Amino acid sequence: MSRISVGETMPDFTFDTTEQLNQQLSEVVKAAPKTMLLFLRYYGCPICQFDIHEIQTHFDRIKATGGQLYVVLQSERTSLLQKLEGNALSFPIICDPDQSIYKLLSIEPAPSMEKMGDARTMELIQKVHAAGYQHGEYEGNELQLPACFVLDKTGKALHAHYGVSAGDFPTVDEMVELLS
Repeated sequence: MSRISVGETMPDFTFDTTEQLNQQLSEVVKAAPKTMLLFLRYYGCPICQFDIHEIQTHFDRIKATGGQLYVVLQSERTSLLQKLEGNALSFPIICDPDQSIYKLLSIEPAPSMEKMGDARTMELIQKVHAAGYQHGEYEGNELQLPACFVLDKTGKALHAHYGVSAGDFPTVDEMVELLS
């Protein structure tokens, strides 16, 4: 598959979240005016843990847009359920341990660890360390780059961004703007 551009329809796919199995993207997008798919790495990644916490902390702002947010991780569903036990999230996490959705959408890894970092990533890493997040279990591709898509009710891409570094994805403020 090739990269998705604004105006193109996202290919349909089936996915599992931590809460529900065998969901169809074409059906999920019908539930809200806009749906954001935010592709990160995996739950053991401290940047991903920090961002999931930030999204959860400010989820009322995201929900107020009327849109919906799905975070996609390369984590196994069963292991993620164990890690989240007792910490329910307000948004679903799509579990894609074999990275089939990443591959379908051509969300590529960085060519090297050095290429993963930029000024925004370094600033984010400082926040992550200051907040006390530690690297957990390695579950996916360590070099995986993020991506963000916003889809309308038909699955057409209103926003498509492929990250060029580990920190190249929207902030909560930018998510709110994209979903509004």
